[in-house]
Amino acid sequence: MTEKQPSEKMTDRPVPRIEFRDVSLAYDDQLVLDHVSFMIWPAEMKLLLGESGGGKSTVIKLVLGLEKPDSGEIFIDGEGITRLSEEELDQIRKKMGVVFQEGALFDSLSIFENVAYRLQEHGEDEKVIERKVEQILNFVGLKGLEDKLPSELSGGMKRRVAIARAVVDSPEIVLFDEPTTGLDPPTAGIICELGLKLRDVLGVSSIWVTHRIEDVRFLSSKYIVAARGDVTRIQDEGNKLCLMNTKIVMLHHGRVIFEGTDEQFWHSDEPFIREFLEFDTTV
Repeated sequence: MTEKQPSEKMTDRPVPRIEFRDVSLAYDDQLVLDHVSFMIWPAEMKLLLGESGGGKSTVIKLVLGLEKPDSGEIFIDGEGITRLSEEELDQIRKKMGVVFQEGALFDSLSIFENVAYRLQEHGEDEKVIERKVEQILNFVGLKGLEDKLPSELSGGMKRRVAIARAVVDSPEIVLFDEPTTGLDPPTAGIICELGLKLRDVLGVSSIWVTHRIEDVRFLSSKYIVAARGDVTRIQDEGNKLCLMNTKIVMLHHGRVIFEGTDEQFWHSDEPFIREFLEFDTTV
């Protein structure tokens, strides 16, 4: 009996937004990913941790189809992407937004033009573009800054612009590559709050690559609720034991050594995890 592939239509079961199935990749003689498997469901956030150079950013490249695995399969919404043409991958990428740690904004374009760029590439009507840009800048807390240049903004504001640009066309998936690196704690907290809003308000699935324990603690223990209209408020899980829609994946030497909840993570006996946490005295 052959195994039913996730690309087949199933009416009685949900399909993961992203699935890695036994994925391996090496650069020359250096093994970067070693039989990596995990799934991300609709409106779920995966926090991807590991040592520097341990394959975290490679996972993002593989999701985008910028790299192809040596073995294994990758599925987006149940569709295998490892053997797609570049034209077919472009269609898959329309479901995704990417936020890089540098922000990667166009310095010569205004904030409005930076955020509108992707919509203009897709040939959207100008009035639709204006409405969508206004809505998303309000969502990230930058309403009224449309005419500013990136050079006039703080580092945290630039990251928020990068997030606005990544989600202005309502992607199902957002990939964050160390979005809080180099930011002070309050500003990093604002970026994390936006990640929660995408998860809890817009139902976006995401991979959040980070090495910051502060990000992990925040994103795995808090959630966003709608208060009134566009107003939202952040709440702490506390003792309510909510089913937080965030899970942690830890890579080490290219292998998944942990996948689970934050509670399981903090209490794991895995030596590399204990070493990773040893300077965090609040664990």
